[in-house]
Amino acid sequence: MNTRVESKISILNDTLIKFFGADLNLARIKFIGLFIIALSKVQTVNFEKLAVAFENDAKTFSSLRRIQRFIADYILDTNIIARLIFALLPHQPPFRLALDRTNWKFGSKNINILVLSVVYQGVAFPLLFSMMDKFGNSSTKERIDLLQRYIHLFGDKTIDCLLADREFIGDEWTGFLNDYHIRYYIRIRENFKVFLPRKNETIKASWLFMGLKINQFYFYPHIVKINNQLCYISGSKVMDKHGKPELQIIISYNKPDLADDLYKERWQIETAFRALKSSGFNIEDTHLYHLDRVEKLLALVLIAFTWAYKIGIELNALMQIKIKKHGRKAYSLFKYGLNALAKVINNNDLQTFYEFNKILSCT
Repeated sequence: MNTRVESKISILNDTLIKFFGADLNLARIKFIGLFIIALSKVQTVNFEKLAVAFENDAKTFSSLRRIQRFIADYILDTNIIARLIFALLPHQPPFRLALDRTNWKFGSKNINILVLSVVYQGVAFPLLFSMMDKFGNSSTKERIDLLQRYIHLFGDKTIDCLLADREFIGDEWTGFLNDYHIRYYIRIRENFKVFLPRKNETIKASWLFMGLKINQFYFYPHIVKINNQLCYISGSKVMDKHGKPELQIIISYNKPDLADDLYKERWQIETAFRALKSSGFNIEDTHLYHLDRVEKLLALVLIAFTWAYKIGIELNALMQIKIKKHGRKAYSLFKYGLNALAKVINNNDLQTFYEFNKILSCT
């Protein structure tokens, strides 16, 4: 018996059993533990590399077949993963949610995923996601289904507001948010038609903000109607990624005076996408193209992502990340935590691993 290996895995399994014991059998829980440790070590979803990193007594080929069988055959309820991540969030509700989409291409297959995340201090924690068997924007039904799923799991009282970009627009969608009294800040295109009830006239959205200077913000103080839905509207003039000025026009359920500051938090979901891709777990390395299999893989990756980020928060509180000359951190809190976790696993530092496990167990 390899007690060194068993000791490390058993520490993590004890925590995972507390979360998943009522929903998954012990064999599945042990597999998830092995997968998360291997993923944290090799930082790629390549199955062959993960199999080599599995900390058990099985041969590499057996571990590879175990990974393949789980991804191909096991039906994983991703809601239980969402509940785990919700429990691990580093702050308390109500939460600011960001709705966005990420995609990549494998061969001729488009992997297109609609993601609902909690934004927090420079990053977003993906909670729920929907695999879309198509290229391009999500439909109104797909957005509503995802948000209703969140409400079913966690309740609408846990929502502070919803942030979304220009592709998340539409009459029925805005109407749904209004009906549920969900505060939102959603960017719209400059050419949208805006009906001004007080003046009984319809104008282009851009006309309300034509006089703004760079970085100047203005909110229209009266309620308007866009796509047959009542809302508020605000705008600012910003520089786009090419250094050219453009209007950033945002509609909201209420409190339009907060739109400029709150909408800026939406970009945090891009930090999470980078962590899942090039700067973290390289999820685009997968050769999977069946969406149900990608869904299971992503759910497992999100556990490791959240754990690493929580470790980064804890470590930064003890020893802050170095700030470089350009004023930015040398690396992200996520990368700080992931590198530390990988080092502890590789060095078989059981005492520190136990402390990191306490972060995962919320104790």
